[in-house]
Amino acid sequence: MARILIVDDSPTETHVLKGMLEKNGHQVDAADNAEGGIARTKETRPDLVLMDVVMPGMNGFQATRALTKDPDTQNIPIIIVTTKDQET
Repeated sequence: MARILIVDDSPTETHVLKGMLEKNGHQVDAADNAEGGIARTKETRPDLVLMDVVMPGMNGFQATRALTKDPDTQNIPIIIVTTKDQET
């Protein structure tokens, strides 16, 4: 199955997503901030990144832009996942 990286500062959200994905046979890794997510993406080259929006320091939009501008990671799909109910 797919190798998926979860980038989220909420341990609860990470736990829930990881459980659902692993239950369906996916290999899951996690990073608890955007900077760590960028580094893990470059290291492990996952098949998919699930990116939270609101995180301390760099936010998910900034991390997504950084990954899509990097030739080494620009083709890795990123899905923005958030539990925040704010309009952006």
